[in-house]
Amino acid sequence: MAAAFALFLKLIPLYVTVALGWLARRYLEASGKHIAGIMLYIMTPSVVFSGVMAAPLSTEVILLPVLTFGLCTVIGVAHLWLARRFITDGSASLMPLSVGTGNTGYFGIPVALLLFGQDGLALYIVCMLGTTLFENSVGFYLAARGRYSLKDSLVRVARLPSVYAFGLAVMLNLSGFSIPDVFTPLFDNLRGAYSVLGMMIIGMGIVSLRGLAGNPRFTGLAFFGKFVSWPLVALAFWWLDASVFGIYHLAVYQAIFLISITPIAANTVVIATLLDTAPKQAAGTALLSTLFALAFIPVMVALVLP
Repeated sequence: MAAAFALFLKLIPLYVTVALGWLARRYLEASGKHIAGIMLYIMTPSVVFSGVMAAPLSTEVILLPVLTFGLCTVIGVAHLWLARRFITDGSASLMPLSVGTGNTGYFGIPVALLLFGQDGLALYIVCMLGTTLFENSVGFYLAARGRYSLKDSLVRVARLPSVYAFGLAVMLNLSGFSIPDVFTPLFDNLRGAYSVLGMMIIGMGIVSLRGLAGNPRFTGLAFFGKFVSWPLVALAFWWLDASVFGIYHLAVYQAIFLISITPIAANTVVIATLLDTAPKQAAGTALLSTLFALAFIPVMVALVLP
C-alpha cells in the first residue's frame, strides 16, 4: 500500500496541469484548436522519433508496437460497433480513440518510471508506441469518418507525420545512426512540452465544470471499454502467452497491463478538437476518466503487479 500511496502522490501534479489548462481557456481565451495542431503535427512526431531512436531495437522489440497496435485496433473497432447501436450523435466515431488507446505518455511514463525503473521504462515506451501509431492511423481515420468522406479521411491520415517519424527512426536506428548530442536538449524540451500541453488541453476543452459527462451513454461505454474491457484483454493476453506460447516475459506483460489501465488519452481531445467532432464530450469524458484514474491506477497496480 505504501507504493500505491506514493503513486497516488505522483499523479497529483498532472491534475494541477489540467486545472491550469482550464484557467488558460477561461481567463486567457487560449485556443485549444491551435495547440491541438501543434501537438499532432510537431510534438507527437518528435516524441515518437526520439523514443524510437533511443530504444535498443531488435526484431522482438520492433514487434511490440505491432502487438499493442493490434490490441488497440481490436478493442477500438469492437466498441465502435457497440457505440453505433447505443449512441445516435456524431460522438460515436470517437469511441475507438476513447477506449482503444490511453494516456500512456503523460500518465503512463511517470508511473512506469516509478514502478519499473529506467530499464523497464524503455520497454514500456516501445510498447507505448503502438498506441501512438493507433491514434495517428486507425483511430484518427475512424474519428474522421464520423464527419468526413472516405477519401477525405484517408487524405487526413496520410498527412499525419507520426507514422513517418516512426518509420524513419526505425531505419536510422537499425542503420547505426543516433541523434547528435547538440539536438538532445531540443528533444528533451519537446518531450516536456508534450506532457504539459497534452494535459492542459483537457482542461481547455472544459468550458463549464457542469455537465462533464455530456451524453451519459457515451461516457458509460467509454468507461466500460477503458477500465474493464482493456484490462481484461491485457490480463487474458498475459495468461495466454505465459501459459501456452511463452513468447514474451514478465516485463512485457507488466508494460501492456499498465498501458491498459491508463485513463482516456489526452490525444483523443486533441483529435476531436482538430476534427471539430464533439470536442466538449471528449474533453469532459477524458477529464472524468483522469479523475477516476487517480484512485483506479494505484489500486490496480497494488492488486495485479508484483
